[in-house]
Amino acid sequence: MIKKYILNFGLLFLGISLSAQNPIIQTKFTADPAPMVYKDTIFLYTSHDEDDAFGFKMKNWLLYTSTDMVNWTDHGVVASLKDFKWTDPENGAWAPQVIERNGKFYMYCPMPGQRGIGVLVADSPYGPFKDPIGKPLVKNSSDDIDPTVLIDDDGQAYLYWGNPNLWYVKLNEDMISVNGDVIKDTSIAKVKGSPDPFHYQEGPWVWKKNGHYYLAYASTCCPEGIGYAIGKSATGPWEFKGMIMDSDKRSNGNHPGIIDYKGKSYVFGFNYNIGKQTMSKHYERRSVCVSEMKYNADGTIQKLPFWNPEGVKRIATLNPYNRVEAETIAFSEGLKTEKMTEWERNNPYDTGKKITDKMVVSSINNGDYLKVQGVDFSKGTKSIEVSVASMYGGTIEIHSDSLGGQILGTVKVTEKAEGDIFKTITTPVKNIKGIHDLYFIFKGEKDLFYFDWWKFN
Repeated sequence: MIKKYILNFGLLFLGISLSAQNPIIQTKFTADPAPMVYKDTIFLYTSHDEDDAFGFKMKNWLLYTSTDMVNWTDHGVVASLKDFKWTDPENGAWAPQVIERNGKFYMYCPMPGQRGIGVLVADSPYGPFKDPIGKPLVKNSSDDIDPTVLIDDDGQAYLYWGNPNLWYVKLNEDMISVNGDVIKDTSIAKVKGSPDPFHYQEGPWVWKKNGHYYLAYASTCCPEGIGYAIGKSATGPWEFKGMIMDSDKRSNGNHPGIIDYKGKSYVFGFNYNIGKQTMSKHYERRSVCVSEMKYNADGTIQKLPFWNPEGVKRIATLNPYNRVEAETIAFSEGLKTEKMTEWERNNPYDTGKKITDKMVVSSINNGDYLKVQGVDFSKGTKSIEVSVASMYGGTIEIHSDSLGGQILGTVKVTEKAEGDIFKTITTPVKNIKGIHDLYFIFKGEKDLFYFDWWKFN
């Protein structure tokens, strides 16, 4: 479990500064980031390490969204192994990727136990995703993990995958059937026994930019860095060009996900920092990170340090006069997020009608906090509304710009034993204008409340 209280010197020791933005998700363990840009929003699909994982314990895939690169909204489980009726639903939900084509969204997922690679389809990037073929899209070898997809300029789609070999196959336009034979790439093969970091290991990510075809990948286990190669076509041959990021003994694995967004390029991956705040031994409990990535004039990529704690710069602002989901978080300590279903009644024989499903911030205890970045108070402030479901009650102190910054107001949650009933509380706040970061600091004696959303007036 992610423990509740973490001393500041512990954060600094682990390379997590007090203004940290990496890892970008702190409420769950996440890995294998697969970002997709769609209609001005980043949809970040991730695999999910369970809180009690020793090795790889992974049952489902999660979704986060952002429009500013720093505040990420948790949408919970977007798909799981249970969506594939022909596979083992208990463990093995490894690295996925989602891609849009003709208004539909295709999710490619490796299956546990060498059962191949499956595909799901949805009409929305939020799901629901369903299995359109009821069998593996590809079942080729024990290398069948880590799928990635490229749609070339001529409309031809390619599926790539593999550990420790790189394989690819053409996809038909329907994106759920293959066109031709599976081919093993030999241009960037790993040489047996070689320590060279440029050799392909796993986690391929293929994209095209300015006429160049790029292949990024986790290189030479373990630990793994992120190497990259450039090709003249979608099928190579691939020529190694350098390391996007060297390996680091603090992190066993890696898995790149690369996008362009609002004029900048970004590489996503993961480290183990959140888990290592409380555990000394190695567990597969990973946390997604992001860094800005820059190209040289000749198309090569500038090498990055290993997941700098500061993360990336904010590129947009957040509107506080619209309802903001509490699970929209830039950074937090001690908190979890979970999906809750609210019913009319609490009776196992007659729950009544479903009121709603909602994602909420949970596991809130004394001293926990969440931060949001770049809140634009252009109209000033008079009051704040918060939606909470109280267990033992407590307070929410709202600070500007830092944990010890100006207190704008204090929300008092006085009700108790109402953890299944959400109520809106309105509290006066000091007037503030301009763009500020906000810190919601929670205080009380026991499990305080569930936090659904907030809104300034």
